[in-house]
Amino acid sequence: MTAPATRLALLTPHGVGAGDLDALVPALDAACAAGDVAAVILRLGASDERALTGLVKRVAAVTQAREAALVVAARDFTGDLVSVAARGGADGVHVDRPGNLADLRGRLREGRILGTGGFETRHAAMDAGEGGADYLMFGGLYPDGAVPEAEGVRARAAWWAEIFETPCIAVACAADEVAGLAATGAEFVGLESAIWLADPAAVTRVQEALGQEAPGGDPA
Repeated sequence: MTAPATRLALLTPHGVGAGDLDALVPALDAACAAGDVAAVILRLGASDERALTGLVKRVAAVTQAREAALVVAARDFTGDLVSVAARGGADGVHVDRPGNLADLRGRLREGRILGTGGFETRHAAMDAGEGGADYLMFGGLYPDGAVPEAEGVRARAAWWAEIFETPCIAVACAADEVAGLAATGAEFVGLESAIWLADPAAVTRVQEALGQEAPGGDPA
């Protein structure tokens, strides 16, 4: 039996604000066009709900046109992220180290995505999986720019993918990490913005390296 293709998720930089969108939106559009991008995780900076809703609307217009799900994160935002996502037209929300997954799950309309990450322990990851998360994310840059240890990310993703049914995203901070993360069995590999933002065609090269077909292309 052929193993299912590993799909890609694009992660924006942390703290995206209105001043970032003129560069981010066209790069995101080009990157989504360059490969099989299942989802975009938009990591917004803290602002008021009206401003964040406007940002989400601008990005959602691109992702919807490219058939990629838009999941909204806002680490330092203290308002109602579910409301921002819904009014902005996003497909769901992403929260790190959640303490209220059940509440979020109950407030999200049917079919909306609830993602989570930032786990310090395996026990915390299992609690999130049992709490109604649609996916778990392992790895990814910290908000201060620190890079997680790549082998640790691979190990956590491999452990999760082998045992649990809830999908996971294993995040690559550099292109040379992608193949190893895909080999864990993770359903999705996330690409940090350093990989694709300045060079959207990198998404095509990632898929070729995985032996997969990019839209409009031939199998590698």
